[in-house]
Amino acid sequence: MGMINSEWPLILAVLVTVLTSMFIQGAEGATFAVIPLIKKRITGQISGMAGAYGNVGAVVYLTIFTLVTPQTFFFILAGGAFFSFLFCLLFLDEPKGSHSEEYQLSSVDIAQQRNNLEGKQMKGA
Repeated sequence: MGMINSEWPLILAVLVTVLTSMFIQGAEGATFAVIPLIKKRITGQISGMAGAYGNVGAVVYLTIFTLVTPQTFFFILAGGAFFSFLFCLLFLDEPKGSHSEEYQLSSVDIAQQRNNLEGKQMKGA
């Protein structure tokens, strides 16, 4: 989209914009679709952080947009997306057992279950 200018036919510019929007909204949906898969116990916290950091990113990019031309802005967006891709590719490790058939309990989950059982036993005693 950074290459669109007044020489482009209007219909082609609109089609490129619509296609770009479809891919962006698909990426947003994919991001929020992953949230429940991270850890069931803290889904609300992760959803809140994703929403909050999404708003922070929107403010940052809107500020950048006010300082540069629209063509430059789209290249900045592309560079940011590419940097994010490289960062994830090089530095993120998938947790062990993340795609196993059974839900993997963390040490916090096990401690919580233990506390719940002890609480139930105390009430029953």
